[in-house]
Amino acid sequence: MRIGSVRDLGLYVRDRRRELGLTQTGLAAEAGVSRRWLSDLEAGKESAEVGLVLRTLAALNLMVDAVPLETLPGTGVDLDDLLRRLGPSDG
Repeated sequence: MRIGSVRDLGLYVRDRRRELGLTQTGLAAEAGVSRRWLSDLEAGKESAEVGLVLRTLAALNLMVDAVPLETLPGTGVDLDDLLRRLGPSDG
């Protein structure tokens, strides 16, 4: 997944939450954040605290993998392409 902005991240969190069948309240409790904070993150609010973002991603069973832009073709990180090149995961 290519994430180039806070809005992209918020939409991805929202989509993953829905995919897992979680409510905002349920995910907020799992991640140890407020429902209001999660709502702001999903809306793309730019003041989201990184530590809370990482806790929320962990609650969704996601991780962040930072890759230098110069190692990938194009101007941004295309995580879908990177994952295809890495092959299938074990889990």
